Amino acid sequence: MGLFDSIVNQATSAVSGQSSGSSASLIEAVTGLLGNAQNGGLQGLIATFQKLGLGDIITSWIGNGENLPISGEQVLAVFGSGQIQDIAQKLGLSLSDASGAVAGMLPQVVDKLSPGGRLPDGDMLAQGISLF
Repeated sequence: MGLFDSIVNQATSAVSGQSSGSSASLIEAVTGLLGNAQNGGLQGLIATFQKLGLGDIITSWIGNGENLPISGEQVLAVFGSGQIQDIAQKLGLSLSDASGAVAGMLPQVVDKLSPGGRLPDGDMLAQGISLF
């Protein structure tokens, strides 16, 4: 198991308390969003959040301290309805439910992937590495 797989497994365990079922599927979908070359990994995601005036939100997830919430509508603005619709179909959810689920999971996943406020070395997510 590589370093990145280890980070993802730690995030899965820490966020869901288990690594099976719908929580694991949602984590896989969220980390897939982060690893999508179209999104530019964590660095690209940070830039998108800043462009949309949401920089303080993502900064809170990467830094130490409380993670600010994000709404389902903001998730749709950041990722676009197409990517969230793909997740909705995979998980058998409506677009609204999927965007809400991603909104609930995304802060925790980004937080776990940036321990101590540091992005992964070389921002492996931005390189489009497959997470699962």
